[in-house]
Amino acid sequence: MNYLTSLNSRLSRWVMYLACLSLVGLLIFVIYGVVMRYVFNNAPPYVEQLALLLVISVAMFGASAGVRDSGHIGLDSLVNLLTPQKQAICKIFVYLLSILFALALFVGGIDMAISTYGNSIPTLGFTESIRYVPVISAGILITLFCIEHILSIVLSLKVVPSWH
Repeated sequence: MNYLTSLNSRLSRWVMYLACLSLVGLLIFVIYGVVMRYVFNNAPPYVEQLALLLVISVAMFGASAGVRDSGHIGLDSLVNLLTPQKQAICKIFVYLLSILFALALFVGGIDMAISTYGNSIPTLGFTESIRYVPVISAGILITLFCIEHILSIVLSLKVVPSWH
């Protein structure tokens, strides 16, 4: 468990750095594109495609880091009324559902990357499958982070015999 926590801590930090760098890059390229279009009447054709790639990166890497930090949206007013063990069961269930979502991201991303590998983004010169690298990465990261949370919950549960 300590190894997984250490690994996930590093991964989460680097993923947040990537999300922040992607956001800064997005800001720079969008401002550049707007200035070039409306001030110089010379819009670069690659700005839109690069901005799209950066938006996908911000969303996927930010979501992954959010799962690690438990920063996701939670409607827990009813769950808080339950006993601690039942709350733990609900949390585990949510993390299992999150793993299913992450696996869908991973499998869908792989499928799309394979199907678009032969195509290229003309303005960037990259293969279309580059768009799915953040999606595939997010699927892996969210799964790892959810497994860590589930293990943490299971290890923190104190099993009390029912006769007490």
